[in-house]
Amino acid sequence: MKWSEFCIHTTNEAVEPISNILHETGASGVVIEDPLDLIKDRDTFFGEVYELNPDDYPEDGVYIKAYLPVNSHLGETVDAMKQAINNLQLYDIDLGRNQVTVSEINEEEWATAWKKYYKPVEISEKITIIPTWETYEPASDNEVIIELDPGMAFGTGTHPTTVQTIRAIEQYINNQDVVIDVGCGSGVLSIASGLLGASEVHAFDLDDVAVKSTTINAKLNNMHERITVKQNHLLSHVSMQADMIVANILAEIIIQFVGDAWKNLKPGGIFITSGIIRSKQQMVQKKLQEAGFRILDVNELQDWVSITAKKI
Repeated sequence: MKWSEFCIHTTNEAVEPISNILHETGASGVVIEDPLDLIKDRDTFFGEVYELNPDDYPEDGVYIKAYLPVNSHLGETVDAMKQAINNLQLYDIDLGRNQVTVSEINEEEWATAWKKYYKPVEISEKITIIPTWETYEPASDNEVIIELDPGMAFGTGTHPTTVQTIRAIEQYINNQDVVIDVGCGSGVLSIASGLLGASEVHAFDLDDVAVKSTTINAKLNNMHERITVKQNHLLSHVSMQADMIVANILAEIIIQFVGDAWKNLKPGGIFITSGIIRSKQQMVQKKLQEAGFRILDVNELQDWVSITAKKI
């Protein structure tokens, strides 16, 4: 089979929503090439990570690359991707240059080359994420390992927004907590919650690819008995009470269900939100406070903000 590479030159702010669009439109794998990776401090990585060629990276913004099978529907698929991406401007998401190129690539080269980007990475004091094909020995008995198959959906869980959320979960979760994961993606937050002590996790996502990916990754980490995965729109028709709700999605989406999060949290419950670009921080923070939440922490990593709030 022949494959086509869809490459868009855009901004860091647009990485999450565009990646989601590409997956939903049928991309078989997504690669993000960010020039910040060339200068990133990697003290938390174990051993040699990978060698990066500066010529592969833009001088500004980021490249997001998706891989599509070459067939009679390729033109329609590319047009649908472009239209969906352009529609993001309706949500005030900066697309930057928004330049798209499409090129044909060799299947054997694509099938394995992307794996060089993914190595074991220490996310927090306890959590290390490893791709399934890597052999890794824990550095200590306290280290918690999450195995992910990045080929399934939504990357390796090492994006700054995911890192922030996992660190917040680690800080605030208690043994036997009930956790709700809104927009579960690959399931990494659900898995982290289970491994860190949650007695049960309810993972929701509207995308059936995410539901399948979370289900597979939960089994891979022996968390399938604690994690219940269901296709659902945010917290619609969810009536259970949780100790913690986590959501690593766009700021514009978070503000849509702040009221539902309040209803679904027990008194004293924790609401962890991430996926918030810096310019949207005040919008989310204001919405949380209007609903009655008390802000506990605001953290920033590479222009991305996470907010931890408490139901009082």
